[in-house]
Amino acid sequence: MASSMCRGIIGKGRRAAALGRSMSTASWWGHVEPAAKDPILGVTEAFLADPSPDKVNVGVGAYRDDNGKPVVLECVREAEKRIAGNLNMEYLPMGGSIKMIEESLKLAYGDDSELIKDKRIAAVQALSGTGACRLFADFQKRFLPDSQIYIPIPTWANHHNIWRDAHVPQRTFHYYHPETKGLDFAALMDDIKNAPNGSFFLLHACAHNPTGVDPSEDQWREISYQFKVKNHFPFFDMAYQGFASGDPERDAKAIRIFLEDGHMIGCAQSFAKNMGLYGQRAGCLSILCENEIQAVAVKSQLQQIARPMYSNPPVHGALLVSVILSDPVLKSLWLEEVKGMANRIIGMRNALRKNIENLGSNLSWEHITNQIGMFCYSGLKPEQVDRLTNDFHIYMTRNGRISMAGVTTGNVGYLANAIHEVSKAT
Repeated sequence: MASSMCRGIIGKGRRAAALGRSMSTASWWGHVEPAAKDPILGVTEAFLADPSPDKVNVGVGAYRDDNGKPVVLECVREAEKRIAGNLNMEYLPMGGSIKMIEESLKLAYGDDSELIKDKRIAAVQALSGTGACRLFADFQKRFLPDSQIYIPIPTWANHHNIWRDAHVPQRTFHYYHPETKGLDFAALMDDIKNAPNGSFFLLHACAHNPTGVDPSEDQWREISYQFKVKNHFPFFDMAYQGFASGDPERDAKAIRIFLEDGHMIGCAQSFAKNMGLYGQRAGCLSILCENEIQAVAVKSQLQQIARPMYSNPPVHGALLVSVILSDPVLKSLWLEEVKGMANRIIGMRNALRKNIENLGSNLSWEHITNQIGMFCYSGLKPEQVDRLTNDFHIYMTRNGRISMAGVTTGNVGYLANAIHEVSKAT
């Protein structure tokens, strides 16, 4: 009987323990709140839900043709044909495709770069520009744990997320001047001078996102000089090489100036915009080192950081980039196509400004054509953006950033009229 009672007690205990585990399991994630919606992706969601036939989406950061449709470049289609069935899909090394890295470095540092020949650049394939920035941020934290990063105001919102999640403290520096809708160069230089010696700075190599405001060549030279005086480290995010002006060499000018001045630099490259490889996540991270021995060590550490993140990068986008940039005919076609994309954006800037001015606006809209790249920082206030959405079914982020890729000959007049209407009272 005692044995029977004991078994009963044990049985009840097991059931209670099982119930406790069940309750514990049910409440493991009960404290998790929904994440805040991404402001850019939220714009697209709202646009898709709007039944209006007049709706316009100028929030998306991806190129569209003049019919508002996504584009696959002809050079990419041809590269796809060459790849199909001819190459295996084995794992890449942790550092990625050697051929893609070689071609990426030539694009950023120059075809005849002595730095490449001297093997002074540590470089790995990355998950587009985002992945390249994150790898660098983790590298910075691991090997200079007391450092911080200076980030321009404003910048691409994900920059803050990347360095935050890498646990690198952030500071900001002046960049955009709201009154002139251009560069606040004096304040920018003051911030560079006042930052502690040896600080890290995040710089947009070209087509600054979200403002479209870039320093002039002379201003870049002044910035480079002051960086040298202060021994700052420049980390360039180059997401738009070729897409900004239509000339990859011109768009790399800032980096080349810093290299001429003898800086050690870091660079994140992306082939999302300039090749239309958005979903392929094709990019490269490079860090210039003092010599080949140092470059080998740095690359080995970058690979070690990548290993527990994603082990090794995807192969398909790397093959596309490698084939296009290494084949003279395909590269020539790509240069022609990227110039065509840039020219369409520039043409839409001219058309938007002209249409607004022709409506009799008493405001200056020259910033539309002074800025460069995919985005126009319109100067519209959040409440004006809300009215564009509510009254005209035009969707953009509330900071007034217009994606010029979404502007077409078919909607530019409608967009100009709406902007004129909401800005008349100011």
